[in-house]
Amino acid sequence: MTDSHIITDTASVHVEDTGRAGPALVFLHYWGGSVRTWYPVIECLTARCVALDHRGWGRSSAPETGYTTADLAGDAQAVITALELDDYVLVGHSMGGKVAQLLATRRPAGLRGAVLVAPAPAKPVPIPDGVRAQMATAYESRESVLATLDVVLSHAPLSDALREQVVEDSLAGASAAKREWPARTILEDVSADLARIDVPVLVVVGEHDRVEPVEVMRGNVAGVIPSARLDVVPGAGHLLPLERPEQLAARIDTFCKEFTSWHW
Repeated sequence: MTDSHIITDTASVHVEDTGRAGPALVFLHYWGGSVRTWYPVIECLTARCVALDHRGWGRSSAPETGYTTADLAGDAQAVITALELDDYVLVGHSMGGKVAQLLATRRPAGLRGAVLVAPAPAKPVPIPDGVRAQMATAYESRESVLATLDVVLSHAPLSDALREQVVEDSLAGASAAKREWPARTILEDVSADLARIDVPVLVVVGEHDRVEPVEVMRGNVAGVIPSARLDVVPGAGHLLPLERPEQLAARIDTFCKEFTSWHW
């Protein structure tokens, strides 16, 4: 695996690339996560896997501004361009899923499909001010992260090691990155060009997801993106990459092989 930083217009983006030959999966993590969120999934795959830390998270730089969906999509596109990926599938979770939707509307060269894992809808659903206020303080302390993990994010129990990883990644986020998603970015409507998405899309959601419930995914994502279909994972919550990595990896693998000649 190669570990590098790719310089975009306004950020330095940390990237981990397994470097295998052939088509690639490009992983975009959730608000509070990092490339490490995808490790359990990547371990189950034989494809080339490229995972990046969004600006303000993990080992990427943390500018004071530039946390719109378009900024994050621009970073992802810069990584794809720098690595000269010409045959790839986007895999975006939650915040990363919203980024993937916007990027897919731009029809970038080489994009073959998108797997949206419990994605934040491109057209946001109403979020009460009280909920956004709770989000703004969710990653302030170890106690608040664990409470958010147990009450909101997960359904299936996580190992002690994964719980500690969630705490570390959430607390390590830059102040601007923690602030901007609940204050502004989650509220952005980037749905205007969803009909332009011209590649197959798989929407995967946990049966017990409290952040992006099944009905929201059915009506506000799978129901408005051409050629999208919905797949519900039993017994899981919002953190599918950590709660059900084997099942998620199997769905990604099957999806890619259905519409391509890819053989990892």
